[in-house]
Amino acid sequence: MKSYPSIQGAGIGLRTEHYQYILNNKPSIPWFEVLSDNYFGLGGQPIHVLEKIRQDYPVALHGVGMSIGSTDPLNLEYLTRLKKLADRIEPAHISDHLAWISVNGRYLNELMPLPYTEEVLNHLVERILQVQEFLGQRILIENPSPYVSFPQSTMSEWEFINEMTRKADCYLLLDVNNVYVAATNCGFNSFEYISKIDPTRVKEIHLAGYEDKKDYLFDTHGNPVHPPVWEIYQAAIQHCGNVPSLIEWDTDIPEFEVLMAEAAKAQAILDGIQVKKEDLVTVA
Repeated sequence: MKSYPSIQGAGIGLRTEHYQYILNNKPSIPWFEVLSDNYFGLGGQPIHVLEKIRQDYPVALHGVGMSIGSTDPLNLEYLTRLKKLADRIEPAHISDHLAWISVNGRYLNELMPLPYTEEVLNHLVERILQVQEFLGQRILIENPSPYVSFPQSTMSEWEFINEMTRKADCYLLLDVNNVYVAATNCGFNSFEYISKIDPTRVKEIHLAGYEDKKDYLFDTHGNPVHPPVWEIYQAAIQHCGNVPSLIEWDTDIPEFEVLMAEAAKAQAILDGIQVKKEDLVTVA
């Protein structure tokens, strides 16, 4: 299996709005994560900027197009592009989602959830093993933020994820915002979830903001990290150790300094500094 430069500390998701700021100022951020699907082109500004940033910072690749949970055949064209990008950028790791986005070759713009059954587990494990063999490295799978639960499920989400990572010998990208959104929408306890996850499989943590729709929480990635999510994050760090963590902000993107302030809070928690609740609120 391939091994590339590692990451540590609190990073930030790279977005086009911040390209010039980063190139001009070279901020003191330990690493960036990029949406791999946006960099599959052989030329153009995105890959040109990414290569420049990669000269100064470690990078992780995070995708949305693998459709690992689909019953469609694995998309070899997509995986080939991803492998070429990884060979070019040499990321710390590659991740995607516990979801499906395609059916009969037609792709959706949503990450669709799965029931947690033995049949689905075996299907996922087989596909993850194939992907890892193709890419020549272990991948990270991110836990979902569902709005529904399936009566067909025969195990909890954390039981399913623990079995998946063990049987496929892959890793977990633990999104603590997703844990809180899923717990609120589907009716389980966030802290129990964190305490039951196998800490040896957690290789990255995501932090993001949700939107409260009153009847449910909507995973928008367009707000500061909310106080309940910070509390879950602190529990996750206590359980899993000093895991590289990322501030993820995808809509209504603010100035880069706002993201740096959020990353500083995550870094303080990683460093074992007690952070007051009132200090964990950011106005975007």
